[in-house]
Amino acid sequence: MAVIAGYSTLQTAISDYLARSDLSTWLPNFTQNWEERFLREPENWGSWLEKAFSVSITAIDTAAVPTDYLGLKISYISGQMGPPLKRISLDQLYSRYPRAGGTGTPAYIARNGANFELGPMASSGTIKGTYYAKPTVMRSYTTGGADAAAHFLIVNAPDLCLYGSLLEAEPFIKNDPRIQTWSGLYSIALDAYRGRMKAEDYSGSAPHTVAG
Repeated sequence: MAVIAGYSTLQTAISDYLARSDLSTWLPNFTQNWEERFLREPENWGSWLEKAFSVSITAIDTAAVPTDYLGLKISYISGQMGPPLKRISLDQLYSRYPRAGGTGTPAYIARNGANFELGPMASSGTIKGTYYAKPTVMRSYTTGGADAAAHFLIVNAPDLCLYGSLLEAEPFIKNDPRIQTWSGLYSIALDAYRGRMKAEDYSGSAPHTVAG
């Protein structure tokens, strides 16, 4: 049984668990499908995906969204006093602040395709903050050496990667009773992962509600 220490040993472990030589060419697809689905769920975004950004407002009320953007954590206008920008839908932004209106001090931010827009509109300035960035996927990861040996999930949650990938084999093995076992183990691993991400969001301290 392979110890999971990188992408290749993850594939070996999946093969060992499945014990199906006819599925060997499908193993990378199982991991790919699981990883992409995992990254699409906001509940799975954590501190390891956070990245600082600073984008200029290059036209009236237009600032580029980072190319690896998954979601926004916090943002503000550089040099502006006051609370962070509040994230709302584009429909809400346009309803509150029609684009034909004047400029002002932004309080809200929305995404419009490849750009952020603000309300009230701003004619200049810089949006700064933190966003969740899509990481280099395991099959392409080379930081710290090839084979994804330094990938956060390989290092910190190999069981999550294993059981998530195994569940992607269900269409091929169908009524295999092992699916129920793997599903239970995946749920345990996922809950532990999400618990860790939530704890890190509060720097390991219990969260408190702040009035205001």
